[in-house]
Amino acid sequence: MSALLVTAAARSRETWLGPVTTETYRAFLASRAAGPSGPSFLQCPSWAEVKEGWRSRLIGWGPAPEGSGPPGAEGLTGVALVLLRPFPGTRKYFAYLPEGPYADWADPDIDGWLTPLLKHLREAGVFAVRIGPAPAYRRWNAPRLKQLTGRGRRVDDVLACEVDPLGTAVSERLRSRGWRRCGGDGPAGDGDAQPRLVFQVPLAGRTTDDLWNGLNQEWRRNVRRAEKSGVEVSVGGAADLPEFYRLLRITEQRDGFRLGRSLAYYERQFEVLNAEEPGRMKLYLARHDGETLAAHTMLTVGRRVWYQTGASADHRREVRPSNALQWRMLRDAHARGADVYDMRGVPSTLDPDDRGHGLLRWKLGTGGQVVETLGEWETPMAGTTNHTLYRAFQAYLARR
Repeated sequence: MSALLVTAAARSRETWLGPVTTETYRAFLASRAAGPSGPSFLQCPSWAEVKEGWRSRLIGWGPAPEGSGPPGAEGLTGVALVLLRPFPGTRKYFAYLPEGPYADWADPDIDGWLTPLLKHLREAGVFAVRIGPAPAYRRWNAPRLKQLTGRGRRVDDVLACEVDPLGTAVSERLRSRGWRRCGGDGPAGDGDAQPRLVFQVPLAGRTTDDLWNGLNQEWRRNVRRAEKSGVEVSVGGAADLPEFYRLLRITEQRDGFRLGRSLAYYERQFEVLNAEEPGRMKLYLARHDGETLAAHTMLTVGRRVWYQTGASADHRREVRPSNALQWRMLRDAHARGADVYDMRGVPSTLDPDDRGHGLLRWKLGTGGQVVETLGEWETPMAGTTNHTLYRAFQAYLARR
């Protein structure tokens, strides 16, 4: 995969785009890691080592340097971790950029880097590409959604507290260029690999007392109950992952979902993410009378923190171990200077009779916001063969 030099109509200088080293890529992400709009953990180089069955490429772009060779991290304006899935029986690939590329989506001339990126991937044998633009689309505050909970209602039935103009503009720009929003335009995003609706608790400019007061009455009562019951929260290590996985299987059976991941997946994730940066992935444990009742994983990149996966036992739920865990994780994220605590995906239902509503109700109790991201977008590459492979790939996904 060679570098490209492209002169955009709105630019007086050529754009360089091509492979970059892991060191350059990481240095660029580190320079952009401050603030709530920093890079996602899914765009870190280590994530490629987590995903089995995919090849990967690290690509960067920016103004073409004066001399020969690629620019350093300080000369880049965007990067992408590209995961490549081979199409059986061909030399073609489906390219996936989870929650990426990490780019300046506010740039009105996105063609200045998006067009060269697609050309670069097409020359590498990619028949279609899926991206996950970073800008948010709509936001709903917890009190409004809680107030308007009702039978048959969904999140998009409620007027948003905020509509992000950048998200709207990016959506229009992609659509005008032939991109298709996976799973349609609703907030559920059933065709997305990553959750379209996420729950975020803002941390910047808030004190610990502010966070406590942001919890609803039920949450504060449950945290106090856990403390009085003697629930102890600690940070575990790799040796505790089998116990986490045991609880995860119990949680999946109880709540009626299946992530389809093995213990080896979480062990690999823990190893490679922490090898990239110590403490990037942490495992929190809640114990009561010496027994582990709940375990949650937390990821950190710069000043963004994610609650990734939670697991809990079926018994002794009255001592509220999960509330104790989240309160500790929330405070730890705040103490390390995070701007946002992202609790990841939530269902779109506001109907208390729907099975998925319990998860949304639980997260609403932290007083944060439901955020609809732009979701994931796809486009086939030019050419009859690429379009044919793309249709076959879509049919395969529909049968899964």
